[in-house]
Amino acid sequence: MVGINNLSRQPVEFRVGPVEAVQHAAGSDFEMKIVTYEMLVQEEKNRQVAAALLTGVAAGANAYSASRAGYGHYTTPSGRTGTFYSPTAAAIAQGNAAAQNEAMISATIETGQRNMAVLEQAVIKDNTLPPGEWFGGQLHLAPPTDQGGAQKSYTIVITVGSDRHVIDVAQGPPGV
Repeated sequence: MVGINNLSRQPVEFRVGPVEAVQHAAGSDFEMKIVTYEMLVQEEKNRQVAAALLTGVAAGANAYSASRAGYGHYTTPSGRTGTFYSPTAAAIAQGNAAAQNEAMISATIETGQRNMAVLEQAVIKDNTLPPGEWFGGQLHLAPPTDQGGAQKSYTIVITVGSDRHVIDVAQGPPGV
């Protein structure tokens, strides 16, 4: 999370592009990619397309299954076999499938809309802060490389207006 408060009397620019993150490992420095709001939005759009395709396949399979629901087979005590069709059973199955498909599609759409709203609200973006304004959000970084369970250290450099802020991070292993 990054919070920026403009205490000056002038508007201040914040841009995600110039933010830098560097991991320090084994005596070397490795650049960590900054994941921007736009990248996260594109990733979410791609996820939504995949979810829509899978939901469509599931809805199609559900509809096909319902279309076959009115058909059945029988065997008499004398051993004769045959088939039958029940329009009532077919109508009930098709009605249920339509309701289930509508619920699946609605849930897929609602999840996508909710995910986009979360990104819009939570992720820090380029902004111009008027005097006295506060702005903040999540800054997403590519994960640091694994150090075999050892402590990870990295530096994040954030520029706000003409101010350069250097943040040193030491991340210990989980549970420590």
